[in-house]
Amino acid sequence: MDDEADIYKLWRIRKTIMQLCHDRGYLVTQDELDQTLEQFKEQFGDKPSERHPSRSDLIVLVAHNDDPTDQMFVFFPDEPKIGIKTVKNYCQRMQEENISRALIVVQMGMTPSAKQALVDMAPKYILEQFLESELLINITEHELVPEHVVLTPEEKSELLTKYKLKENQLMRIQASDPVARYYGLKRGQVVKIIRPSETAGRYISYRLVV
Repeated sequence: MDDEADIYKLWRIRKTIMQLCHDRGYLVTQDELDQTLEQFKEQFGDKPSERHPSRSDLIVLVAHNDDPTDQMFVFFPDEPKIGIKTVKNYCQRMQEENISRALIVVQMGMTPSAKQALVDMAPKYILEQFLESELLINITEHELVPEHVVLTPEEKSELLTKYKLKENQLMRIQASDPVARYYGLKRGQVVKIIRPSETAGRYISYRLVV
């Protein structure tokens, strides 16, 4: 039963990751977004010799729709809590393949030195950490989470010009907010939030990432 539960969990997590990559503008096929539990088992091993998938086999590499040279890795370390050695190994692989962005999906977290390594490698290498428990469901699909649309730099400047605003006059959203983390938002970006409204049909607000 534990094996079944683990396979189900990994399938859910990888499904959320595929949606996250897609929502950030990376090329993900419809087949990958729609992958069933059975297809996941076929792809990642459900043979008696492999009771369930090794996390390290779940690695994802995606390229951005607008710029194929903008690629992102998603790593799934096998060890429950990862240390600096694992982070350095991932960074070395990113260097070798000339990729500057990655997500690391961890079971229980990171050691303080591993976390510090992520800080030290930015901005040349951006490694974002997610806990498996955060990815079991896609928070953006929750009915209470409104639609978020990230503005391009041009759209941001048009917005500020149109309403004669300075960016610090906009409402704010923390970069550490779960939805901001899902979209990989950086400080200074602006996100458009679209909520259904009984009177106006929809209500739009803008937030600055801080």
